[in-house]
Amino acid sequence: MKLSRQFTVFGSAIFCVVIFSLYLMLDRGHLDYPRNPRREGSFPQGQLSMLQEKIDHLERLLAENNEIISNIRDSVINLSESVEDGPKSSQSNFSQGAGSRLLPSQLSLSVDTADCLFASQSGSHNSDVQMLDVYSLISFDNPDGGVWKQGFDITYESNEWDTEPLQVFVVPHSHNDPGVKPRSGWAIDPFGHSPTMAYLLNRAELSHMLIQRVHYAVKKHFAQHKTLEFFWRQNWDLGSVTDILCHMMPFYSYDIPHTCGPDPKICCQFDFKRLPGGRFGCPWGVPPETIHPGNVQSRAQMLLDQYRKKSKLFRTKVLLAPLGDDFRYCEYTEWDLQFKNYQQLFDYMNSQSKFKVKIQFGTLSDFFDALDKADETQRDKGQSMFPVLSGDFFTYADRDDHYWSGYFTSRPFYKRMDRIMESHLRAAEILYYFALRQAHKYKINKFLSSSLYTALTEARRNLGLFQHHDAITGTAKDWVVVDYGTRLFHSLMVLEKIIGTSAFFLILKDKLTYDSYSSDTFLEMDLKQKSQDSLPQKNIIRLSAEPRYLVVYNPLEQDRISVVSVYVSSSTVQVFSASGKPVEVQVSAVWDTANTISETAYEISFRAHIPPLGLKVYKILESASSNSHLADYVLYNNKVEDRGIFTIKNMINTEEGITLENSFVLLRFDQTGLMKQMMTKEDGKHHEVSVQFSWYGTTIKRDKSGAYLFLPDGNAKPYVYTTPPFVRVTHGRIYSEVTCFFDHVTHRVRLYHIQGIEGQSVEVSNIVDIRKVYNREIAMKISSDIKSQNRFYTDLNGYQIQPRMTLSKLPLQANVYPMTTMAYIQDAKHRLTLLSAQSLGVSSLNSGQIEVIMDRRLMQDDNRGLEQGVQDNKITANLFRILLEKRSAVNTEEEKNSVSYPSLLSHITSSFMNHPVFPMTNKFSSPTLDLQGEFSPLQSSLPCDIHLVNLRTIQSKVGSGHSNEAALILHRKGFDCRFSSKGTGLFCSTTQGKMLVQKLFNKFIVESLTLSSLSLMHSPPGTQNISEINLSPMEISTHLIR
Repeated sequence: MKLSRQFTVFGSAIFCVVIFSLYLMLDRGHLDYPRNPRREGSFPQGQLSMLQEKIDHLERLLAENNEIISNIRDSVINLSESVEDGPKSSQSNFSQGAGSRLLPSQLSLSVDTADCLFASQSGSHNSDVQMLDVYSLISFDNPDGGVWKQGFDITYESNEWDTEPLQVFVVPHSHNDPGVKPRSGWAIDPFGHSPTMAYLLNRAELSHMLIQRVHYAVKKHFAQHKTLEFFWRQNWDLGSVTDILCHMMPFYSYDIPHTCGPDPKICCQFDFKRLPGGRFGCPWGVPPETIHPGNVQSRAQMLLDQYRKKSKLFRTKVLLAPLGDDFRYCEYTEWDLQFKNYQQLFDYMNSQSKFKVKIQFGTLSDFFDALDKADETQRDKGQSMFPVLSGDFFTYADRDDHYWSGYFTSRPFYKRMDRIMESHLRAAEILYYFALRQAHKYKINKFLSSSLYTALTEARRNLGLFQHHDAITGTAKDWVVVDYGTRLFHSLMVLEKIIGTSAFFLILKDKLTYDSYSSDTFLEMDLKQKSQDSLPQKNIIRLSAEPRYLVVYNPLEQDRISVVSVYVSSSTVQVFSASGKPVEVQVSAVWDTANTISETAYEISFRAHIPPLGLKVYKILESASSNSHLADYVLYNNKVEDRGIFTIKNMINTEEGITLENSFVLLRFDQTGLMKQMMTKEDGKHHEVSVQFSWYGTTIKRDKSGAYLFLPDGNAKPYVYTTPPFVRVTHGRIYSEVTCFFDHVTHRVRLYHIQGIEGQSVEVSNIVDIRKVYNREIAMKISSDIKSQNRFYTDLNGYQIQPRMTLSKLPLQANVYPMTTMAYIQDAKHRLTLLSAQSLGVSSLNSGQIEVIMDRRLMQDDNRGLEQGVQDNKITANLFRILLEKRSAVNTEEEKNSVSYPSLLSHITSSFMNHPVFPMTNKFSSPTLDLQGEFSPLQSSLPCDIHLVNLRTIQSKVGSGHSNEAALILHRKGFDCRFSSKGTGLFCSTTQGKMLVQKLFNKFIVESLTLSSLSLMHSPPGTQNISEINLSPMEISTHLIR
């Protein structure tokens, strides 16, 4: 009875959708064309052309309607199967009664109202120091401070330590020293600091941290207010659970001349590696003296004076005095020189009661332990003596107008390669874990004894190595960059093998036959990169009448409909699902050059529906009865002679205008092929969203832009071209696009015809080549009619959003910030988001604008240690998405908040872009090869706001092989509910962060799941097996799974 009632409901739903869709088609047929008679500028006037356009338009709408109906039918089948399976699988996957799947006919995401409260109320209102306010307070006038050039004169009274002696910890260091089980973070050389790092250290069970590279004016401000030691709290934290005690070094550098006190001329005299006769001297002209009984008193008093002055910048009588620099303590002679001379100074100071000082060598943790003890009395009274700070420390300047915003973009080729490597590593980790579990189950020794885990570990380490502050930043020497690139490239090839091998084993119908297959039959990726400095190219799949397997892997935790595009050898192609159902296919030209069509390759594109973290199998073959749809082309300012099988129109000019549209948006382009307007179909509103390119030069002053610094010669200059660019417009069933060819950029804007995530935003791809320019940087600017004033928003590490203010009192380069995955501007009605698949520098120099710097070629060093310019530019691919969203119920006072959140749609769009599907095919066709139709490891999609960061197999405690444990790392994202969530095509809901452990996986039973620290080095007290995962918004948690 229950089943019958459900089918009645769903039958009614299907009927309603069909009627409504037909109404829409008729309605659009009447209304669209009078307003836009020359749609997409692709046909001349005349009634026949108009009729053909209307037919094409109706066909496209019918295709979209068929997709909706097909999805509903699939969901009804899934539902009926789950009902037939009985109570076990009909129960909700998650607690709180939330359904595990949403039907596509439900136009809106199912968001628990309780999940909306977090974003509406969060924000660290109880911070003593908010960095946005600090930037408003500081004048940034940079007066000469005397011996401490960037500070002020420090004085003290001799009796200030009578009741409590000064306690000094001298900490030798060599730039960055390893720890076995660290308790304190040490970050003296990253160029600016993010609160995300503070959060990660806190969740890794570290209790303290130290930072150094902070804007000199901020350091001075903090020194004046004695806020150089503070509890760093996340902007979104409503309580104090994220607090970590942070020490900010007060002076210019972390070297010895700038760490004992405010006067570098004196401090340098206590770096005993610089004694006369050595390789290094003191730039201030006064060398160190070897300590002996005859001078120990005067030298001790001189050094103590610096320690006392430095201590006046802090709230306690506990002082840190680092003693080191890059590449120090490499030889035992330096150890001896520093130790023997300092020990004499310590012994003398400690023996003089009038000095009121206790001084010793120590570790960073020794210092922080003493600092905690000094604060103990205050804490017992319920309040620490240290303030609470929220915000970040970008953009860094070490002197004058020398802002380190250049490295946000430097070597963008490798920044993109890093993101691709991250995606591959995560995909390989997850697939390998599932394959390993299956191999244990079926006792497949060939897989268990393979070297895949060792290779996976090495790839993980190579990616970790590239996170160094002179690697991912693009600030290493050319030959070091090649070494980094080679390591990433080799690891990418290894990861492709692991993904292919694991996927093959998981999708193989009879696991026991795995041993009989050679590695040649394993799956391989459709993309191949030939060298560490080249862009990947698509492989051409050779077709015949015999079907080839095409396996598609979805690395995301969400059920997904995505467009898959591969190159094949024939245009007469058919694609079938594993069950034999034909799949709609678009056949597009493969362009050998801008206007030359390949005669040996064709691109096919189709919509694939893939389960979360799962594999879906398709069959692809050459067939004379192919019913695929050929893309049509319109060319401007150039022409193609040999058109082959494609319909191509050569147009003289673009006066008629160019448009692209899908069911969500309509885009208008100018005569150069650049987007200028976006119309949202939901409300019919037209919005200015225009794209332009521009150049920055470098200043004529002595100090110029380099790998680290951005020192422009004023505002950006428009990108000028002498002849109109060649513009190529593609119209297809699966996607349509406009590509324009400039001398330094090939710019492509694409719309997907898909009822889901990928259809709602605009894909922007730029192939940038500035290998022949001189001291220039190329930028893409998006201008809109959004009234954002001087506020904009950038992400930090892809983890959280930081509000920004463009300040006129700062130079242009100071208003450039790092963008890892997104930046947005907004007003009371709309938000415009630029989502990025690579880290770059971004700004919003005028209201309604987002500008991103895509590449930079600089001929000189900027005197920060690299000793070279940036001239090793590559042909670089940049990938973005532009998302325009309507806001609702916005209080303008909220715009002043210190915290902001992306919408759920924005989060998932970013995930789709950064974790694309992996199409794979078997290298050689095998008549005996038998694959399953799909592999679906999860019982259903995870909640929409929970991201699986990784599922990583843990190394065995003995040897370098794998254990039977893994790290399950989850992140619950904070999101703003006040955006439309219609037509997302997602099959997930939100569940207040709760998931039942035994309802997670399909293919195996979870024996145990226990909480761990983020680093897996600590377990909470009283750790025990848990049956329900419970995540608070924004939190990242690690669980040990067995």
